[in-house]
Amino acid sequence: MFDRPDTGERALLVHLELDKENDCEDPQEFVDLALSAGVEVLEVVSVNRHHATPKFFVGSGKVEELSAIVRLHKADVVLFNHALSPSQERNLEKAMEVRVLDRVGLILDIFAQRARTHEGKLQVELAQLEYMSTRLIRGWTHLERQKGGIGLRGPGETQLETDRRLLRARIKSIHKRLEKVRRQREQGRRARLRNEVPVVALVGYTNAGKSTLFNRLTSSDVFAANQLFATLDPTLRRIELDGFGPIIFADTVGFIRHLPHKLVDAFRATLEETRDADLLLHLVDASDPRRDDNQKQVAEVLKEIGADTVPAVKVMNKIDALDQAQWPLDSTGGRVDRDAEGLPERVWVSAANGQGIDTLLDTIAELLGTDVRLLTIRCDMQMHSRLRSRFFERNVVENEAVDEEGRPLLTVRIEQHILDQLLSHADVKLSEILVEDHAPHRVSHKDDEFEVNDNDDTLPA
Repeated sequence: MFDRPDTGERALLVHLELDKENDCEDPQEFVDLALSAGVEVLEVVSVNRHHATPKFFVGSGKVEELSAIVRLHKADVVLFNHALSPSQERNLEKAMEVRVLDRVGLILDIFAQRARTHEGKLQVELAQLEYMSTRLIRGWTHLERQKGGIGLRGPGETQLETDRRLLRARIKSIHKRLEKVRRQREQGRRARLRNEVPVVALVGYTNAGKSTLFNRLTSSDVFAANQLFATLDPTLRRIELDGFGPIIFADTVGFIRHLPHKLVDAFRATLEETRDADLLLHLVDASDPRRDDNQKQVAEVLKEIGADTVPAVKVMNKIDALDQAQWPLDSTGGRVDRDAEGLPERVWVSAANGQGIDTLLDTIAELLGTDVRLLTIRCDMQMHSRLRSRFFERNVVENEAVDEEGRPLLTVRIEQHILDQLLSHADVKLSEILVEDHAPHRVSHKDDEFEVNDNDDTLPA
Protein backbone atom coordinates (compact mmCIF):
# COMPACT_ATOMS: atom_id res chain seq x y z
CA MET A 1 0.00 0.00 0.00
CA PHE A 2 3.00 2.30 0.29
CA ASP A 3 4.49 4.17 -2.66
CA ARG A 4 7.73 4.55 -0.71
CA PRO A 5 11.10 2.87 -1.40
CA ASP A 6 11.45 -0.62 0.01
CA THR A 7 13.67 -0.96 3.05
CA GLY A 8 16.35 -3.50 3.94
CA GLU A 9 19.06 -4.16 6.47
CA ARG A 10 22.04 -2.42 4.80
CA ALA A 11 22.13 1.07 6.28
CA LEU A 12 24.00 4.33 5.93
CA LEU A 13 24.09 6.19 9.25
CA VAL A 14 24.01 9.99 9.39
CA HIS A 15 24.99 11.74 12.62
CA LEU A 16 24.22 15.45 12.95
CA GLU A 17 26.08 17.99 15.07
CA LEU A 18 24.24 21.31 15.43
CA ASP A 19 26.03 24.34 16.89
CA LYS A 20 22.90 25.52 18.70
CA GLU A 21 22.05 22.13 20.19
CA ASN A 22 23.68 21.66 23.60
CA ASP A 23 22.43 18.13 24.21
CA CYS A 24 23.58 16.37 21.05
CA GLU A 25 23.06 12.69 20.43
CA ASP A 26 25.91 10.26 20.99
CA PRO A 27 27.24 8.82 17.68
CA GLN A 28 28.46 5.58 19.29
CA GLU A 29 25.08 5.03 20.93
CA PHE A 30 23.46 5.54 17.53
CA VAL A 31 25.67 2.81 16.07
CA ASP A 32 24.71 0.54 19.00
CA LEU A 33 21.04 1.23 18.33
CA ALA A 34 21.45 0.31 14.67
CA LEU A 35 23.27 -2.91 15.54
CA SER A 36 20.57 -3.77 18.10
CA ALA A 37 18.01 -3.44 15.31
CA GLY A 38 19.92 -6.03 13.25
CA VAL A 39 21.21 -3.47 10.77
CA GLU A 40 24.39 -3.90 8.74
CA VAL A 41 26.18 -0.57 9.19
CA LEU A 42 27.88 0.36 5.91
CA GLU A 43 29.25 3.78 6.86
CA VAL A 44 28.72 6.55 9.40
CA VAL A 45 28.66 10.08 8.00
CA SER A 46 29.01 13.04 10.38
CA VAL A 47 27.41 16.34 9.41
CA ASN A 48 28.17 19.68 11.09
CA ARG A 49 25.70 22.51 10.63
CA HIS A 50 24.91 25.82 12.28
CA HIS A 51 21.18 25.11 12.04
CA ALA A 52 18.78 22.66 10.40
CA THR A 53 17.14 23.41 7.06
CA PRO A 54 13.35 23.02 6.80
CA LYS A 55 13.48 21.00 3.56
CA PHE A 56 16.18 18.37 4.08
CA PHE A 57 17.40 19.11 7.66
CA VAL A 58 20.87 19.02 6.05
CA GLY A 59 22.06 21.16 3.14
CA SER A 60 21.25 20.28 -0.46
CA GLY A 61 24.94 19.73 -1.18
CA LYS A 62 25.17 17.19 1.63
CA VAL A 63 22.09 15.42 0.26
CA GLU A 64 23.87 14.98 -3.09
CA GLU A 65 26.92 13.63 -1.23
CA LEU A 66 24.75 11.20 0.73
CA SER A 67 23.03 10.07 -2.49
CA ALA A 68 26.42 9.25 -4.00
CA ILE A 69 27.40 7.22 -0.91
CA VAL A 70 24.06 5.36 -1.05
CA ARG A 71 24.68 4.40 -4.68
CA LEU A 72 28.28 3.42 -3.91
CA HIS A 73 27.36 1.06 -1.08
CA LYS A 74 23.96 0.08 -2.53
CA ALA A 75 22.38 0.94 0.82
CA ASP A 76 18.78 -0.02 1.52
CA VAL A 77 18.01 2.60 4.16
CA VAL A 78 19.47 5.85 5.54
CA LEU A 79 19.19 6.34 9.30
CA PHE A 80 19.38 9.83 10.81
CA ASN A 81 20.48 10.28 14.42
CA HIS A 82 17.88 12.97 14.93
CA ALA A 83 14.12 13.48 14.92
CA LEU A 84 12.97 14.42 11.41
CA SER A 85 9.67 15.96 10.43
CA PRO A 86 7.42 14.01 8.02
CA SER A 87 8.13 16.46 5.21
CA GLN A 88 11.90 16.19 5.73
CA GLU A 89 11.69 12.38 5.54
CA ARG A 90 9.61 12.62 2.37
CA ASN A 91 12.01 15.06 0.71
CA LEU A 92 15.08 13.02 1.64
CA GLU A 93 13.52 9.80 0.33
CA LYS A 94 12.60 11.47 -2.93
CA ALA A 95 16.11 12.89 -3.37
CA MET A 96 18.08 9.76 -2.42
CA GLU A 97 15.53 7.18 -3.67
CA VAL A 98 15.91 5.01 -0.56
CA ARG A 99 13.96 4.64 2.65
CA VAL A 100 14.81 7.24 5.33
CA LEU A 101 14.23 6.64 9.03
CA ASP A 102 14.94 8.93 11.95
CA ARG A 103 16.07 8.09 15.49
CA VAL A 104 12.50 7.72 16.82
CA GLY A 105 11.55 5.33 14.02
CA LEU A 106 14.67 3.25 14.68
CA ILE A 107 13.87 2.93 18.40
CA LEU A 108 10.28 1.96 17.57
CA ASP A 109 11.60 -0.74 15.22
CA ILE A 110 13.78 -2.17 18.01
CA PHE A 111 10.83 -2.18 20.40
CA ALA A 112 8.71 -3.99 17.80
CA GLN A 113 11.37 -6.72 17.55
CA ARG A 114 11.76 -7.13 21.33
CA ALA A 115 8.12 -7.18 22.46
CA ARG A 116 7.11 -10.67 23.59
CA THR A 117 4.02 -10.41 25.80
CA HIS A 118 0.55 -9.41 24.65
CA GLU A 119 0.77 -6.19 26.66
CA GLY A 120 4.20 -5.33 25.26
CA LYS A 121 3.00 -5.81 21.68
CA LEU A 122 -0.01 -3.59 22.33
CA GLN A 123 2.19 -0.87 23.79
CA VAL A 124 4.57 -0.95 20.83
CA GLU A 125 1.71 -0.96 18.31
CA LEU A 126 0.17 2.06 20.01
CA ALA A 127 3.45 3.98 19.82
CA GLN A 128 3.92 3.00 16.17
CA LEU A 129 0.39 4.01 15.16
CA GLU A 130 0.65 7.39 16.88
CA TYR A 131 4.02 7.93 15.20
CA MET A 132 2.58 6.86 11.82
CA SER A 133 -0.50 9.07 12.14
CA THR A 134 1.57 12.19 11.39
CA ARG A 135 3.17 10.53 8.36
CA LEU A 136 0.14 9.20 6.48
CA ILE A 137 0.01 12.16 4.15
CA ARG A 138 3.47 11.49 2.78
CA GLY A 139 3.39 7.74 2.98
CA TRP A 140 0.05 7.16 1.30
CA THR A 141 -0.18 10.00 -1.21
CA HIS A 142 -1.66 7.67 -3.83
CA LEU A 143 -4.69 7.20 -1.57
CA GLU A 144 -5.68 10.87 -1.66
CA ARG A 145 -8.32 10.20 -4.29
CA GLN A 146 -11.99 9.75 -3.64
CA LYS A 147 -13.65 6.37 -3.91
CA GLY A 148 -15.43 5.45 -7.11
CA GLY A 149 -18.13 2.95 -8.00
CA ILE A 150 -21.83 2.50 -7.43
CA GLY A 151 -22.98 4.57 -4.48
CA LEU A 152 -19.54 6.07 -3.85
CA ARG A 153 -19.18 8.70 -6.58
CA GLY A 154 -19.15 12.41 -5.97
CA PRO A 155 -18.29 14.37 -2.85
CA GLY A 156 -17.32 12.22 0.04
CA GLU A 157 -14.49 10.86 2.10
CA THR A 158 -11.11 10.39 0.40
CA GLN A 159 -9.22 7.18 0.96
CA LEU A 160 -6.65 9.06 3.05
CA GLU A 161 -9.39 10.38 5.32
CA THR A 162 -10.77 6.85 5.63
CA ASP A 163 -7.34 5.54 6.60
CA ARG A 164 -6.96 8.28 9.20
CA ARG A 165 -10.35 7.43 10.66
CA LEU A 166 -9.48 3.72 10.82
CA LEU A 167 -6.16 4.58 12.42
CA ARG A 168 -7.87 6.68 15.10
CA ALA A 169 -10.33 3.84 15.76
CA ARG A 170 -7.47 1.35 16.20
CA ILE A 171 -5.60 3.71 18.54
CA LYS A 172 -8.77 4.17 20.60
CA SER A 173 -9.26 0.39 20.78
CA ILE A 174 -5.67 -0.18 21.98
CA HIS A 175 -6.06 2.54 24.61
CA LYS A 176 -9.10 0.70 25.98
CA ARG A 177 -7.26 -2.62 26.10
CA LEU A 178 -4.23 -1.07 27.80
CA GLU A 179 -6.54 0.60 30.32
CA LYS A 180 -7.83 -2.87 31.20
CA VAL A 181 -4.22 -4.03 31.65
CA ARG A 182 -3.54 -1.00 33.82
CA ARG A 183 -6.51 -1.86 36.08
CA GLN A 184 -5.25 -5.45 36.37
CA ARG A 185 -1.80 -4.20 37.35
CA GLU A 186 -3.39 -1.87 39.88
CA GLN A 187 -5.24 -4.81 41.44
CA GLY A 188 -1.95 -6.70 41.72
CA ARG A 189 -0.30 -3.71 43.38
CA ARG A 190 -3.15 -3.36 45.86
CA ALA A 191 -2.82 -7.05 46.73
CA ARG A 192 0.89 -6.60 47.38
CA LEU A 193 0.16 -3.58 49.56
CA ARG A 194 -2.36 -5.59 51.58
CA ASN A 195 0.28 -8.25 52.13
CA GLU A 196 2.82 -5.56 53.02
CA VAL A 197 5.41 -7.00 50.62
CA PRO A 198 7.85 -4.23 49.58
CA VAL A 199 8.75 -3.85 45.89
CA VAL A 200 12.29 -3.09 44.72
CA ALA A 201 12.42 -1.89 41.08
CA LEU A 202 15.55 -2.00 38.94
CA VAL A 203 15.89 1.10 36.76
CA GLY A 204 18.69 2.52 34.70
CA TYR A 205 20.05 3.35 31.28
CA THR A 206 19.59 0.68 28.66
CA ASN A 207 22.28 -2.03 28.70
CA ALA A 208 23.38 -1.11 32.25
CA GLY A 209 22.93 -4.76 33.32
CA LYS A 210 19.49 -4.70 34.96
CA SER A 211 18.35 -8.10 33.71
CA THR A 212 21.70 -9.70 34.57
CA LEU A 213 21.45 -8.35 38.12
CA PHE A 214 17.79 -9.38 38.31
CA ASN A 215 18.72 -12.95 37.37
CA ARG A 216 21.55 -12.92 39.92
CA LEU A 217 19.30 -11.69 42.75
CA THR A 218 16.29 -13.90 42.02
CA SER A 219 17.89 -16.98 40.40
CA SER A 220 15.75 -16.34 37.31
CA ASP A 221 16.46 -16.78 33.62
CA VAL A 222 15.12 -13.51 32.20
CA PHE A 223 16.61 -12.80 28.77
CA ALA A 224 19.76 -10.72 29.13
CA ALA A 225 22.08 -9.66 26.32
CA ASN A 226 24.74 -7.07 25.60
CA GLN A 227 22.43 -4.98 23.46
CA LEU A 228 20.15 -1.99 23.84
CA PHE A 229 16.55 -2.64 24.96
CA ALA A 230 17.03 -6.37 25.56
CA THR A 231 14.16 -6.13 28.09
CA LEU A 232 10.79 -4.57 27.30
CA ASP A 233 8.30 -6.57 29.34
CA PRO A 234 8.46 -6.11 33.14
CA THR A 235 9.13 -9.20 35.25
CA LEU A 236 8.31 -9.62 38.96
CA ARG A 237 9.92 -12.18 41.26
CA ARG A 238 9.43 -12.73 44.99
CA ILE A 239 12.33 -13.81 47.19
CA GLU A 240 13.04 -14.19 50.91
CA LEU A 241 15.68 -11.70 52.02
CA ASP A 242 17.73 -12.91 54.99
CA GLY A 243 17.19 -10.77 58.06
CA PHE A 244 14.21 -8.96 56.52
CA GLY A 245 11.58 -11.21 54.97
CA PRO A 246 9.82 -11.39 51.59
CA ILE A 247 10.41 -8.73 48.93
CA ILE A 248 9.51 -8.43 45.25
CA PHE A 249 12.07 -7.46 42.60
CA ALA A 250 10.81 -5.80 39.40
CA ASP A 251 12.89 -5.72 36.21
CA THR A 252 11.87 -2.81 33.96
CA VAL A 253 12.55 -1.41 30.49
CA GLY A 254 15.78 0.54 30.11
CA PHE A 255 15.86 4.28 29.51
CA ILE A 256 17.72 6.21 26.83
CA ARG A 257 18.41 9.86 26.13
CA HIS A 258 15.56 11.60 24.35
CA LEU A 259 13.28 8.59 24.84
CA PRO A 260 10.33 9.30 22.51
CA HIS A 261 7.37 10.69 24.43
CA LYS A 262 5.06 8.38 22.50
CA LEU A 263 6.93 5.43 23.99
CA VAL A 264 6.77 6.90 27.48
CA ASP A 265 3.01 7.35 27.11
CA ALA A 266 2.50 3.88 25.61
CA PHE A 267 4.56 2.19 28.34
CA ARG A 268 3.07 4.22 31.18
CA ALA A 269 1.23 1.19 32.62
CA THR A 270 4.54 -0.68 32.74
CA LEU A 271 6.47 2.25 34.15
CA GLU A 272 3.96 2.61 36.98
CA GLU A 273 5.68 -0.40 38.56
CA THR A 274 8.62 1.95 39.04
CA ARG A 275 6.54 4.83 40.39
CA ASP A 276 4.83 2.65 43.00
CA ALA A 277 7.97 0.82 44.19
CA ASP A 278 9.26 1.10 47.75
CA LEU A 279 12.90 1.33 46.64
CA LEU A 280 14.67 1.93 43.33
CA LEU A 281 17.98 0.33 42.42
CA HIS A 282 19.40 2.81 39.91
CA LEU A 283 21.86 0.72 37.91
CA VAL A 284 24.83 2.53 36.38
CA ASP A 285 27.42 1.03 34.07
CA ALA A 286 30.53 2.07 36.01
CA SER A 287 32.76 1.21 33.06
CA ASP A 288 30.90 3.49 30.63
CA PRO A 289 32.64 6.85 30.10
CA ARG A 290 29.17 8.37 29.49
CA ARG A 291 27.85 7.21 32.90
CA ASP A 292 27.38 10.74 34.33
CA ASP A 293 25.26 11.87 31.38
CA ASN A 294 23.33 8.57 31.40
CA GLN A 295 22.40 9.11 35.05
CA LYS A 296 20.98 12.54 34.20
CA GLN A 297 18.89 11.05 31.41
CA VAL A 298 17.47 8.41 33.77
CA ALA A 299 16.67 11.10 36.34
CA GLU A 300 14.73 13.05 33.70
CA VAL A 301 12.61 10.03 32.74
CA LEU A 302 11.95 9.18 36.41
CA LYS A 303 10.75 12.75 36.94
CA GLU A 304 8.54 12.56 33.86
CA ILE A 305 6.75 9.42 35.13
CA GLY A 306 6.49 10.73 38.71
CA ALA A 307 9.03 8.32 40.23
CA ASP A 308 11.63 10.91 41.24
CA THR A 309 10.38 10.93 44.86
CA VAL A 310 10.81 7.16 45.39
CA PRO A 311 13.80 6.32 47.67
CA ALA A 312 16.73 5.16 45.53
CA VAL A 313 20.27 3.88 45.81
CA LYS A 314 22.74 3.83 42.94
CA VAL A 315 24.23 0.47 42.00
CA MET A 316 27.53 0.94 40.19
CA ASN A 317 27.63 -2.20 38.05
CA LYS A 318 30.31 -3.90 35.92
CA ILE A 319 33.17 -3.26 38.34
CA ASP A 320 34.83 -6.36 36.87
CA ALA A 321 35.61 -4.17 33.84
CA LEU A 322 37.50 -1.63 36.01
CA ASP A 323 41.08 -1.62 37.22
CA GLN A 324 40.38 -2.85 40.75
CA ALA A 325 43.96 -2.14 41.86
CA GLN A 326 43.03 1.55 41.92
CA TRP A 327 40.15 1.30 44.42
CA PRO A 328 39.51 -0.90 47.49
CA LEU A 329 36.84 -3.55 47.95
CA ASP A 330 35.27 -5.10 51.01
CA SER A 331 35.29 -8.78 51.95
CA THR A 332 32.43 -9.58 49.53
CA GLY A 333 34.29 -8.10 46.59
CA GLY A 334 32.06 -4.99 46.49
CA ARG A 335 31.87 -1.61 48.16
CA VAL A 336 29.36 0.75 49.80
CA ASP A 337 29.61 4.55 49.79
CA ARG A 338 27.59 6.35 52.45
CA ASP A 339 26.37 9.91 52.84
CA ALA A 340 26.98 12.24 55.79
CA GLU A 341 24.12 10.60 57.75
CA GLY A 342 25.55 7.13 57.28
CA LEU A 343 22.91 6.00 54.76
CA PRO A 344 24.01 3.99 51.70
CA GLU A 345 23.97 6.01 48.49
CA ARG A 346 26.16 3.89 46.15
CA VAL A 347 26.89 0.17 46.05
CA TRP A 348 29.61 -1.20 43.77
CA VAL A 349 28.94 -4.65 42.30
CA SER A 350 29.40 -6.92 39.31
CA ALA A 351 26.18 -8.63 38.30
CA ALA A 352 28.12 -10.80 35.85
CA ASN A 353 30.40 -12.54 38.37
CA GLY A 354 28.57 -11.86 41.66
CA GLN A 355 31.03 -9.42 43.24
CA GLY A 356 29.36 -7.33 45.95
CA ILE A 357 25.95 -9.03 45.65
CA ASP A 358 25.89 -9.91 49.37
CA THR A 359 26.74 -6.30 50.19
CA LEU A 360 23.90 -5.14 47.93
CA LEU A 361 21.39 -7.45 49.62
CA ASP A 362 22.48 -6.19 53.04
CA THR A 363 22.06 -2.62 51.78
CA ILE A 364 18.54 -3.36 50.50
CA ALA A 365 17.59 -4.87 53.85
CA GLU A 366 19.02 -1.83 55.63
CA LEU A 367 17.16 0.70 53.48
CA LEU A 368 13.86 -1.18 53.57
CA GLY A 369 14.27 -1.85 57.28
CA THR A 370 14.59 1.74 58.47
CA ASP A 371 11.05 1.36 59.85
CA VAL A 372 11.51 -2.24 61.01
CA ARG A 373 11.70 -3.17 64.70
CA LEU A 374 13.01 -6.38 66.24
CA LEU A 375 11.18 -7.03 69.49
CA THR A 376 10.79 -9.77 72.06
CA ILE A 377 7.28 -9.68 73.52
CA ARG A 378 5.30 -11.72 76.00
CA CYS A 379 2.06 -12.91 74.42
CA ASP A 380 -0.22 -14.65 76.87
CA MET A 381 -2.16 -17.48 75.22
CA GLN A 382 -5.46 -16.27 76.72
CA MET A 383 -5.10 -12.51 77.09
CA HIS A 384 -3.34 -11.87 73.78
CA SER A 385 -4.50 -14.76 71.60
CA ARG A 386 -5.89 -12.47 68.92
CA LEU A 387 -2.68 -10.42 68.72
CA ARG A 388 -0.60 -13.59 68.75
CA SER A 389 -2.50 -15.05 65.77
CA ARG A 390 -2.10 -11.78 63.87
CA PHE A 391 1.68 -11.94 64.28
CA PHE A 392 1.75 -15.45 62.85
CA GLU A 393 -0.61 -14.48 60.00
CA ARG A 394 1.77 -11.68 59.07
CA ASN A 395 4.69 -14.12 59.09
CA VAL A 396 6.76 -11.79 61.29
CA VAL A 397 7.57 -14.27 64.07
CA GLU A 398 11.26 -15.21 64.01
CA ASN A 399 11.40 -17.26 67.21
CA GLU A 400 9.04 -18.67 69.85
CA ALA A 401 10.20 -19.59 73.36
CA VAL A 402 9.12 -19.50 77.01
CA ASP A 403 10.53 -17.60 79.96
CA GLU A 404 11.52 -19.02 83.35
CA GLU A 405 7.92 -18.91 84.50
CA GLY A 406 6.70 -20.79 81.44
CA ARG A 407 5.13 -17.77 79.76
CA PRO A 408 5.36 -17.67 75.93
CA LEU A 409 7.81 -15.26 74.33
CA LEU A 410 7.76 -14.20 70.69
CA THR A 411 10.59 -12.54 68.80
CA VAL A 412 9.08 -10.54 65.93
CA ARG A 413 10.56 -8.45 63.14
CA ILE A 414 7.87 -6.00 62.05
CA GLU A 415 7.44 -2.59 60.50
CA GLN A 416 6.42 0.14 62.94
CA HIS A 417 3.20 1.14 61.19
CA ILE A 418 2.04 -2.50 61.01
CA LEU A 419 2.87 -2.97 64.70
CA ASP A 420 0.86 0.13 65.60
CA GLN A 421 -2.05 -1.17 63.55
CA LEU A 422 -2.06 -4.61 65.18
CA LEU A 423 -1.73 -3.22 68.70
CA SER A 424 -4.58 -0.79 68.07
CA HIS A 425 -6.91 -3.54 66.79
CA ALA A 426 -6.07 -5.75 69.79
CA ASP A 427 -6.38 -2.79 72.20
CA VAL A 428 -2.96 -3.58 73.68
CA LYS A 429 -0.14 -1.18 74.58
CA LEU A 430 3.40 -2.16 73.63
CA SER A 431 4.66 -1.36 77.13
CA GLU A 432 2.34 -4.06 78.53
CA ILE A 433 3.94 -6.89 76.54
CA LEU A 434 7.45 -5.67 75.67
CA VAL A 435 10.34 -7.72 77.05
CA GLU A 436 13.24 -6.43 74.94
CA ASP A 437 13.71 -3.97 72.08
CA HIS A 438 16.59 -5.14 69.90
CA ALA A 439 17.51 -1.79 68.33
CA PRO A 440 19.20 -2.39 64.97
CA HIS A 441 22.75 -1.07 64.70
CA ARG A 442 23.28 1.42 61.90
CA VAL A 443 26.77 1.65 60.43
CA SER A 444 28.20 5.15 60.51
CA HIS A 445 30.06 6.51 57.50
CA LYS A 446 32.88 7.34 59.88
CA ASP A 447 33.38 3.61 60.47
CA ASP A 448 33.68 2.98 56.75
CA GLU A 449 37.20 2.24 55.63
CA PHE A 450 36.59 3.87 52.27
CA GLU A 451 36.71 7.54 51.46
CA VAL A 452 33.28 8.79 50.44
CA ASN A 453 32.70 11.33 47.67
CA ASP A 454 29.26 12.83 48.28
CA ASN A 455 29.19 14.97 45.14
CA ASP A 456 29.50 12.58 42.22
CA ASP A 457 30.26 9.07 41.09
CA THR A 458 33.71 9.86 39.73
CA LEU A 459 35.96 6.85 39.71
CA PRO A 460 39.49 7.06 41.09
CA ALA A 461 42.01 8.22 38.54
